[in-house]
Amino acid sequence: MIRNYLKIAWRNLWKNKGYSLLNIGGLAIGMAAAILILLMVRQERSMDMFHHKKDRLYIAGNQSEFDGETATWFATPKPLAPALKEEFPEIVHTARYTSNSDFLLRSKDRKNTVRSAFIDPEFLEMFDFPLLEGDPDHLFDHPDNIVLTASTAKKLFGTDRQLAGKTVKIDSTDYATVTGVLRDLPENTQFRFEAILPWSYMEKLGWSDDFWGNNSVATFIELAPAASPGQVGEKIRDITIRRSNHEESNEVILHGIPDWWLRSRYENGKIAGGRIEMVRLFTLIACFILFIACINFMNLSTARSEKRAREVGVRKVSGAGRHALIGQFLGESVLMAFLSGILATGIVILGLPYFNTLLSHPLHPGIDDPSLWVFLAGIILATGILAGAYPAFFLSSFNPARVLKGSLKGNRGNFNPRKILVITQFTIAIVLIVSTIVIHRQIAYAQDRENGYDRNNLIYVMEQGDIPKRAHLIKDELLRRNIAQSVSRAGSPVTEAWSNGWGMEWKGKKEGDKTIFDRYYGDEDLVATLGLTLVEGRDFDLSEFPTDSTAMLLNEAAVKAMGFKNPIGQIVKDNDVDWHVVGVVKDFIIRSPYDPIVPMIIGGSGGWFNALHIRFNPSLNTATALSLTREVFEKYNPDYPFFYHFVDEAYARKFEDSRRKGKLAALFAFLTIFISCLGLFGLAAYMAENRTKEIGVRKVLGASVSSIAGLLSKEFILLVLAACAIAFPIAYWAMSRFLQDFDYRISLGWDVFAIAGTGAVVLALATVSFQAVRAATANPVKSLKTE
Repeated sequence: MIRNYLKIAWRNLWKNKGYSLLNIGGLAIGMAAAILILLMVRQERSMDMFHHKKDRLYIAGNQSEFDGETATWFATPKPLAPALKEEFPEIVHTARYTSNSDFLLRSKDRKNTVRSAFIDPEFLEMFDFPLLEGDPDHLFDHPDNIVLTASTAKKLFGTDRQLAGKTVKIDSTDYATVTGVLRDLPENTQFRFEAILPWSYMEKLGWSDDFWGNNSVATFIELAPAASPGQVGEKIRDITIRRSNHEESNEVILHGIPDWWLRSRYENGKIAGGRIEMVRLFTLIACFILFIACINFMNLSTARSEKRAREVGVRKVSGAGRHALIGQFLGESVLMAFLSGILATGIVILGLPYFNTLLSHPLHPGIDDPSLWVFLAGIILATGILAGAYPAFFLSSFNPARVLKGSLKGNRGNFNPRKILVITQFTIAIVLIVSTIVIHRQIAYAQDRENGYDRNNLIYVMEQGDIPKRAHLIKDELLRRNIAQSVSRAGSPVTEAWSNGWGMEWKGKKEGDKTIFDRYYGDEDLVATLGLTLVEGRDFDLSEFPTDSTAMLLNEAAVKAMGFKNPIGQIVKDNDVDWHVVGVVKDFIIRSPYDPIVPMIIGGSGGWFNALHIRFNPSLNTATALSLTREVFEKYNPDYPFFYHFVDEAYARKFEDSRRKGKLAALFAFLTIFISCLGLFGLAAYMAENRTKEIGVRKVLGASVSSIAGLLSKEFILLVLAACAIAFPIAYWAMSRFLQDFDYRISLGWDVFAIAGTGAVVLALATVSFQAVRAATANPVKSLKTE
């Protein structure tokens, strides 16, 4: 019986090649899109879920009240981890982690700049990062030990085996002994490092501290199996307050590692979501795209019901039960889904490299992973059943007596299921089109925002090796040789904020004021180099004003926050240093372009520096300026490669996440409208075929081509307009919620909906018109000669 069903199914596919191709192609495209999205969702949900102890692992965070609301952040003070381990027996292990350091590592004849992390040794007992080589109990017996990842080991030594005891030089100062090699980190982890060093080495460098007010590292905790997270959380809540002798008011909280990636956004002290919202949205989009592809199958199958009606009638008269017919038709749809699945797999393989360019974490689905094939088989089976269920029940319900008498009539009522399905398709498509337009407009709106400094012709170089002690020599030569117009050191790149706080003191500060200020540092010519705008006062100038090592600039937001009417000459105390204000600069964007400007204090050369900004001489072309700058750095910092960053490119990277979302939305909108139009094309072709004789009669009676084309097109255009009426309120609600996440945002105008609606109508009209005009221009003699 099954063999007979398969034979009949194959004959039907082969007999109706055009419709079969539309069905298989539409299903394949929908399945491919759904598979790619669900692979992304699968990876997002698997982030750091491979650690065996994940249910007992937590990251510590801080909470404190600002302006009546509770703020939450997950940078913690360095002494927190050892204090927790010492004080609470329910805590088995603690580990500090920070990975902001790029070290130049050199073996005998190779060198590489490597992203390195400082960790407490217990880190590798808590998290599952397998060792390829090394003794796990003695990896960090000494401060000068280092563990490399396999790819880093190969870059430095040409192999990742038998490296125990090998030596690497760290920067230009220290030597470290390789004690282990880790397998390369998987894509589904938040941790990103190429080498790890013990915390004792950080202490040796003088980079560690016991200051409870410096929140700068991640603190991880492993609880005992029997420990209650809620009880432990209550016990540790006041540890910072107690250990800092009430100088700090932050409360410590615990956040479970399984929720770390997906649910990390807090509002007023409570978990309010995070990436889980994006995961749910994309899961919904995948279901919508697959559903739209299934709608095409349903529409074409039910539209062609009259073609199979006599077959159903004969089978029923011959004794076939309804369940057998349902099984046959479901089998046919599963077979079609199987063929579509094969085609979809090919599309996924070909499309994966492009799709990965739209993701922050590229997908690498292993073909040797059995769960992947179970996942694909599940999608194929579910698609086949979903697409075939309605046609199977519809076709199997025919009355054999009516069918064999030829009295079966198609459903031409105002609300037949095919119309509802077409409206559903275009409703989803129009919502996605509106979303795409809104996202792209929001990105453009933020890009056009005045950023407050001049990005053109400006680069920065991170201070490594000998740059800090020879910065003045580098600056002098760049200026003397007219390579640069101006040069200035800074605490961080102008596109990044690395420090903030609320402990500053100034005259007139209100009691309990916990306004957060961004903290930045710069030396001479900072304003000129960055292209900032001075509102009042002056730039840093040590040659004329020797006390400018403790000079300070404020941005306009800081002046407003501090309530200064005459800011020049005011004293601001920060980190036990009295800074005197010498100038006020116009607000400039250092954080997200979508957020409001944060008050900022800019300390002078008495601060710390990590980046050297260089504004090139505008009379030099960029290639020449870079080549000459490279010569200067190779002269004064010969052991390190010359790495530079264009500020305009670094600023553009602030929009990468939004751009990815915009491209994904555009891709899904295109696929949705394409699949919808594909189904509409097939449906219009079949309806034109069914009305061939009617069209012939109309033409004989004098109907014009345009009137006949309009007659065939009108019904579909009305369906698209109905979809617009449903889609617009949904899209307005969804995009209003989306824009609420941005303080600096566009407003939703009527033109967005007009563009989306017009586009959908034009596309539908173009799709249907081809078939309508083709039917209207056919020779009526051929269609009527059998009458």
